[in-house]
Amino acid sequence: MLSKSQISFIKSLHQKKYRKEHGLFIVEGIKSIKEFFQSSYQIHTIFYNSEQYNLLPKLPANINLFEVKNAELDKISTLQTPQGFLALIHIPKNKELALKELKNQFTLVLDGVQDPGNMGTIIRTADWFGFKNIICSADCVEVFNPKTVQATMGSLARVNIYETDLPALLEKNTIPVFGALLDGESIYKTQWGAEGLVILGNEGKGISAEVIKKINKPVTIPRIGEAESLNVAVSAAIFCAELVRVRN
Repeated sequence: MLSKSQISFIKSLHQKKYRKEHGLFIVEGIKSIKEFFQSSYQIHTIFYNSEQYNLLPKLPANINLFEVKNAELDKISTLQTPQGFLALIHIPKNKELALKELKNQFTLVLDGVQDPGNMGTIIRTADWFGFKNIICSADCVEVFNPKTVQATMGSLARVNIYETDLPALLEKNTIPVFGALLDGESIYKTQWGAEGLVILGNEGKGISAEVIKKINKPVTIPRIGEAESLNVAVSAAIFCAELVRVRN
């Protein structure tokens, strides 16, 4: 049985302030939790409903297991319908980004993406298409937001996320910088080459003016119909699919 202080502590991790303070984030659902078992992430505690205990694989001895009732899961879960398992996982230290690691590949760069669902979907999409790294500007939504984590469906365990000062990074960068802009060249006519950074902007404002200055290859997804814009996660999927196609 969970104490009031334990419930209060776990619920505090619903907020960015306390995730940062305690260095922990929440993952829910056994399918997503399993994805972190074979990753570099360290699992702190798994809370589980006894009725679903048989779904747990054999775990390392250093992982804490805590049986809880449905009513307790309801209190600590971030979901309207809890999935029987909730894990607390250590937030890794922000990885240092070495520019040489970006050579000979394409990397998604997100400038000010704010919606947790969009961020999570982009991470999941990158994982599907085999992109191992995503660079995020400092004003992007936090990747350990519960809604973001849930939307990744475990892909967060496999995709490296680098939060950085984007203009400063682009100032030092030496590989081509592609940017999703309405007046850019069609992605289906672009000469992509073998490497590059592909920048996608904020849901409402697009790519920031400071970052646009660093783009040397504006590109766009050609519009056929009348819609004013594309969702940024949908755009990311189209870019990833085209980059994989031309690379192969």
